[in-house]
Amino acid sequence: MLIYGKNAIREALNSNVTINKLWIEKGSHDIDGEQLINIAKKKNCKISFEKRDFLTNKINTSKHQGFVADIINFEYCKTQDILQLAFKREELPFILILDSIADPHNLGAIIRTAESAGVHGIILQKDRACPVNETVYKTSAGAISNMLIARVVNLSTEIEFLKKQGLWVYGLELGGVDFYKTNLTGPIAVVIGSEGDGIRQLVKKNCDAILTLPMKGRVNSLNASVATGIAVYEIVRQRI
Repeated sequence: MLIYGKNAIREALNSNVTINKLWIEKGSHDIDGEQLINIAKKKNCKISFEKRDFLTNKINTSKHQGFVADIINFEYCKTQDILQLAFKREELPFILILDSIADPHNLGAIIRTAESAGVHGIILQKDRACPVNETVYKTSAGAISNMLIARVVNLSTEIEFLKKQGLWVYGLELGGVDFYKTNLTGPIAVVIGSEGDGIRQLVKKNCDAILTLPMKGRVNSLNASVATGIAVYEIVRQRI
């Protein structure tokens, strides 16, 4: 898998993601770029200095900031691994479940927010949803290198498993209980649906409750990554 951009590659290096090869634009670099090169050299990465056009042609975009890396494909975890991380940190589990999120930019933005807020992991469905790819890496600004992500066949099955482990599973969608009036301090998983279809009925049926962000304007929906950010940080606020 090819990733690009300083932030994504820096996080990959710092997280010990296996980098098969690193291509760097020839010429002078700013301090940030020089520091990144030094980190790569200390990690004994295989580095090739190339002209800018070479990097641009390799990933079909000029927005690489002079850095492109070939890394091993993203390694998904199991749901149990996410719970184990929370246990290791001696924290109550905090998980996101993404139902039918197909836009890689939305997925990347959600991962970036989740990592910043201390979410222990994210659960994705295997079919009809965006996998972790180059665009997700770029949009997450490297946060994905520090996030556990499980990719499962059946979200409803995973929800039932989490509930048996003592988690409250809430769906975030219109028509539910006011999100801000709900106690969110316990072990929790929040289900986020796609903008177009929301949470699928079978998945919604398995949630403990549906919670709703108050909408005061004429538009009755939010971008999935924006809604996630609002919800995640309300949970953080209540847990402080």
